[in-house]
Amino acid sequence: MNPQSQHPHEVRRVVLPSGRTIEVVYFAEPGSEAATPAVHERRELHICPDCGSELVHPIDWAEVGPHWHIDLRCPDCEGLHSGTWDHETVEAFDEALDRGTQTLVRDLRHLARANMEDAIERFSLALRVDAVLPEDF
Repeated sequence: MNPQSQHPHEVRRVVLPSGRTIEVVYFAEPGSEAATPAVHERRELHICPDCGSELVHPIDWAEVGPHWHIDLRCPDCEGLHSGTWDHETVEAFDEALDRGTQTLVRDLRHLARANMEDAIERFSLALRVDAVLPEDF
């Protein structure tokens, strides 16, 4: 019998930048507490457990074997939380962060367009009332 087969392990698939997929096997040392960190229960990490804000974001993270240790910050109540979560919980958090980024980019585009339309309208008005002089350029 292979001695490694008696050790707890986890297999994860990783997609490399080249598109190639590899499998990474994580083995825990027998009796080692460090190999199996205390993993917090699943929850939506983007929601603050203190105030309920949906704006929680990571300020630091590190891979700990097959899990992730993440330090979180809530901008509304300034709450700081940290913990170790499983891959599925962190993936859901990453998707929530992606949705938030898409919302911010969409809002930025709308704001930039509204600002540009306002500037064009003011310039057009200035041209109509002869308020633009050669010294303005």
